[in-house]
Amino acid sequence: MTSFEEAETEETVTCLHMTFYHPCQDDKMMFRCLNFCKREQVRADEMAKFGRDSSICHYNLMDTRVSRVQFSLQFYRKLNSSECCFEIKNMSKRTKLMVDQTELGYLNKIDLPWKCIISFGEYRILAEIQEGESVDYFETHLHLAAVPILQERCLPSLQPTPESGVSPSFFPSQGKSPIEIDENE
Repeated sequence: MTSFEEAETEETVTCLHMTFYHPCQDDKMMFRCLNFCKREQVRADEMAKFGRDSSICHYNLMDTRVSRVQFSLQFYRKLNSSECCFEIKNMSKRTKLMVDQTELGYLNKIDLPWKCIISFGEYRILAEIQEGESVDYFETHLHLAAVPILQERCLPSLQPTPESGVSPSFFPSQGKSPIEIDENE
């Protein structure tokens, strides 16, 4: 056997891609302490903390409007499953944290969707989970957005237009219920 054949099988690693945006990032440089474009390993038993206190948080945001610890991410494996997930927890007493359309108050936590926008104040973070197999650690890969990160809008459901070309929503229903008519009548 060759050394290649005897080598251990490589595990894929779960990676949390986070793209950061703030409208004043060029002027205030609040992201200057973040390590962009380089993957970093985080042990599975550690909590990834984001905030302005460098003695507590590994991911520092240099802004006095950010809490000492703004939010934390905990890596975990679901019960009776091999699926690994992240749990996000709001650690700020002053600022609500939004995860897509869900508002988290102080110490509230939820599972992080596989793709979502985390927001607080004027900060927007696009988070995307790339699944992996390793349970010993995960990786973070931070990016800086050049343009605003926009929340995907839910479009209203489009109602079909009848063959007459006139939409029934143009006329008030006047309390009448719809009448079913057979095509042959």
